[in-house]
Amino acid sequence: MRPIVDRGPLNRRAASAGSAGGTAREGGPGTATSRWAAWGRAGLVVLLVVVADQLSKRAVRHSIVPGEERKLLPGVQLVNTRNHGVAFGFLPDSGAGVTILIAIALAGLLVYFARNWSKPWIWLPTGLLVGGALGNVVDRVRQGAVTDFVKLPLGWPPFNLADTAIVVGIVILFVLVDRSRHTRR
Repeated sequence: MRPIVDRGPLNRRAASAGSAGGTAREGGPGTATSRWAAWGRAGLVVLLVVVADQLSKRAVRHSIVPGEERKLLPGVQLVNTRNHGVAFGFLPDSGAGVTILIAIALAGLLVYFARNWSKPWIWLPTGLLVGGALGNVVDRVRQGAVTDFVKLPLGWPPFNLADTAIVVGIVILFVLVDRSRHTRR
């Protein structure tokens, strides 16, 4: 590591960043570089979720006739249904309400992420939640409803990969927030 020559306040800030685990140039904790890395990771997860979700829905729409059921695993069926509500069919036929609810939830999540981007792994649930929401929004914009295709036994409503990303994202987010809360004590 090169010695830091004091050339004013900028180098003093870089030196203090270095003592916290890296210089501004190296992208250590608390730097703009690591902030953009967190946003970049979240963005990559969003992209992966949306692409996987849209490709799976397209495959279902082109290979399964609406109303048809195909056995995937014992107790798990593939179907081709349309959902006008939110994840797992909640709030059916509430188009504008669903859009407002999704927008408020995403805005809150992004504000939380912007304030807590340095928490370990917080980019993962953020990416999953935003990707899942966007995956379903794409369907709503293109078709007026979301394509659901995984049907479990016991009357569980059909769902899709975006719904799965949302549920997994919520679980991970709660675990990370709870862990952070316990660590502060």
